[in-house]
Amino acid sequence: MSRAQLTRTGILRMALGGGGADPLLPAEGGGGRRAPFLLRALRIAVVVCLYWFTSIAMVFLNKYLLDSPSLRLDAPLFVTFFQCALTAALCLGLSLGAACGPPCAGLPTLRLDPKVSRSVLPLSAVFIGMVTSNNLCLKHVGVAFYNVGRSLTTVFNVLLSYFLLKQTTSLYALLACGVIIGGFWLGVDQEGAEGTLSWTGIFFGILASLCVSLNAIYTKKVLPVVDGSIWRLTFYNNINACVLFFPLMMLLGEFRTLYHFDKLGNPSFWGMMTLGGVFGFAIGYVTGLQIKFTSPLTHNVSGTAKACAQTVLAVIYFEETKSFLWWTSNLMVLGGSFAYTWVKGLEMRKVEEDPNVKSSERNETGV
Repeated sequence: MSRAQLTRTGILRMALGGGGADPLLPAEGGGGRRAPFLLRALRIAVVVCLYWFTSIAMVFLNKYLLDSPSLRLDAPLFVTFFQCALTAALCLGLSLGAACGPPCAGLPTLRLDPKVSRSVLPLSAVFIGMVTSNNLCLKHVGVAFYNVGRSLTTVFNVLLSYFLLKQTTSLYALLACGVIIGGFWLGVDQEGAEGTLSWTGIFFGILASLCVSLNAIYTKKVLPVVDGSIWRLTFYNNINACVLFFPLMMLLGEFRTLYHFDKLGNPSFWGMMTLGGVFGFAIGYVTGLQIKFTSPLTHNVSGTAKACAQTVLAVIYFEETKSFLWWTSNLMVLGGSFAYTWVKGLEMRKVEEDPNVKSSERNETGV
């Protein structure tokens, strides 16, 4: 979302743990008998595969919509706007389907409250920056380099935790961040050596990393406004985003671009747009599933492995040839992300198991 996965894990863990059970996710067994090992292993394997498929497919679909030579649509804000509108519509549709019984029976009723919408507005501004810069980064860099281009989320997490929340980070976690930064700069250097470097893409990749970190902080602040419901927050966030995107699209001339776009009446184009929006909506759900059936730490490890598979698939699909140092930069980013996740997981476990640690210290480590 490694990189965005770390922040998305924090948001979803807070939503699934602190904001009540997710009505779309299977309920965990209480004191009943646990499922047989093979059944649990199969269930976890299916959930992990579903997460991998959804996440990788979403990236490739967005790359096609944003930068396909056959499509030739230079309207990244419109693509993002459409996905936000579809997400809001899906949230509303699921809410209306609550009257039909399982599996949507526990979904909160969604209605647009202007007061709540205004309270969510600061998060929506950050959210727009996050999704737009993510898509603009993907538009200007290759899918293979996309993971490295926006790999500084973990670094910004540490910086913002220190400057905004006054939280310090352990030496081992800082060393892992150093490895990520080293891999990022090596990747930039190798992209330049191969003649495929886009400084515009690098800029938006760094901006995306910053916005993902800010999004996590603002999400935690805004969740109480929607009674801790991640579904209500998603609904209001995307409704606000749709409204805010209109002046931006007008300012950048995207309505004029759409007017002259020769495939605007093509059903195949709208089919791909809809599919991309559905995958964008589904990624939050399958991420929650993976955390639910494994753990936040396992989810981050899975996300790191998925990023590696995504890079390899992109190199094969686009028939690219990469140098040894280019692959080294990817391994440094992935290895640093994995090491940071592992270190923070050990620190959180140590704090949770220590009865002498104050609750405030527990909260700081959890963030």
